[in-house]
Amino acid sequence: MTNPFDLISDAFAPYYRVNLSIERLDGSIMLTLSNDTGVVAKRLISAAQRNDPIRLRRVVDSIRLGLAIEQGEDALQVLAAMTDSAGRDRVWRGAGIAR
Repeated sequence: MTNPFDLISDAFAPYYRVNLSIERLDGSIMLTLSNDTGVVAKRLISAAQRNDPIRLRRVVDSIRLGLAIEQGEDALQVLAAMTDSAGRDRVWRGAGIAR
C-alpha cells in the first residue's frame, strides 16, 4: 500500500512547499501548499479520503485542477487532459504542477 502522505507530497513537492498537519481528532489533516509568494492552497483532507487511494487521487486531482485554473489554464482542456494520461502530464507540467 502506498503511503498517503508520500503520495500527496510527491504530487506537489516539485513546485510547492508541502505542509501536512493533523487538524482534528477524527484524523483529518490540513494540506497547505506554498511558494515564495505565500500560501497558494489549503485543503482539509478527511481520514476517509486519506485512507482510500482512489478518493485521495481525486482530492489531489481536484487541487491540481483548481491550481491550473487559477494559473489561467483552460478548464475544459484541463478536464480533458485528466482523462488522457499523456495529456495529463503535459497540462500539469505546463501549469507548473507535478503529476
